[in-house]
Amino acid sequence: MCISLISSIRRTILICSFPRIMASRQSSDMPKFKEALKSAKEVVILSGAGISAESGIPTFRGAGGFWRKYQAANLATPGAFRTSPSLVWEFYHYRREVAAKAQPNPGHIAIAQYEAKYGTDKTITVITQNVDGLHVRAGTKNLIELHGNLYKTRCTKCKEVLVNNDSPICEALEGRGAPDATVVGSDIPVKSLPHCKKTGCGGLLRPHIVWFGENLDPAVMDKAQAAMATCDICLVVGTSSVVYPAAMFAPQAAARGAIVAEFNIEPTPATSDFHYYFEGPCGTTLPEALAD
Repeated sequence: MCISLISSIRRTILICSFPRIMASRQSSDMPKFKEALKSAKEVVILSGAGISAESGIPTFRGAGGFWRKYQAANLATPGAFRTSPSLVWEFYHYRREVAAKAQPNPGHIAIAQYEAKYGTDKTITVITQNVDGLHVRAGTKNLIELHGNLYKTRCTKCKEVLVNNDSPICEALEGRGAPDATVVGSDIPVKSLPHCKKTGCGGLLRPHIVWFGENLDPAVMDKAQAAMATCDICLVVGTSSVVYPAAMFAPQAAARGAIVAEFNIEPTPATSDFHYYFEGPCGTTLPEALAD
């Protein structure tokens, strides 16, 4: 299943596929939600760009999703990397540097503290669409990163995946990647970009990110689907519910009878499918929802 933006046709299919009884039960009753959460044995927290935006991480989605003069989504493709690996690496170097300076916000921390406190009595799984590593830095342990991680690389030749927290990731990228709209292209030679250090390889490295047009790792997808298939309750946190396949997770859970609560600054196309909706910044609503 490829990552893609939801189309009106697919949204129509989704609406027709799931019962619409959820809308009549939708609630913002926090005490009632907390009682449901207290009794749950399996909890899934599905997070998206909204929670990281509260830490200052650009979402790169919608009308404002530009880096320099480029639509960010157009750089997050295999084709863009084949055509201009230097330009794509400048973009991802910028993203790595921004994320490294960001700090987990109260929403991230509330999730990690909830897991630490109740993880021995409940099965708590955090599934994130984010690639910035903020959940890990907040202390979350049982984490599924659907779309990869900015601080991992994958060799285009031998396919080895490694953690890389170097800043800059290579000498040629130092001081590069600023979102200056007057800068066009990149003049960094490909030989100066990050390369595999494995003996006998030397292949060009790429960010270990699932780009548009690529499939999610089957093992990662299976693990996420398994958690969604058995959870009693699902918290949908700061996600626009428009990127597949994650966009179908919570509606499917609600359709089979799991309680789903959405935490977001505004309603999404999937809000009416869920039992609860709590409007506001995740850094405000989550600490309340996950506290005793």
